[in-house]
Amino acid sequence: MKITPLSDFVLIEPLKEEKTTASGIIIPETAQEDRPQKGRVVAVGPGKINDKGEKIATPVSAGNIVLFKKYGPDEIKMKDESGKEVEYLIAREEEILAIIE
Repeated sequence: MKITPLSDFVLIEPLKEEKTTASGIIIPETAQEDRPQKGRVVAVGPGKINDKGEKIATPVSAGNIVLFKKYGPDEIKMKDESGKEVEYLIAREEEILAIIE
């Protein structure tokens, strides 16, 4: 199933991170309570339309790694072609804080 965001929405695949304590113990993502704040852009909407009717393109593109507000994006759970459940986040452009290079 293909998802195409509308307006200034951005579809993000959250990046799971394992954290390591000072003593070297790895804490898997499943044991962490925090929601991810970093992800890979999967798809981008065409952009907003301003008061003059002009389209303003979204500054991120598919493949960018972005930093976003922790509780800004909405979660979407879907099944991919193989039937495996995948989780995405969908956010407005204004909820994306930075592009990580």
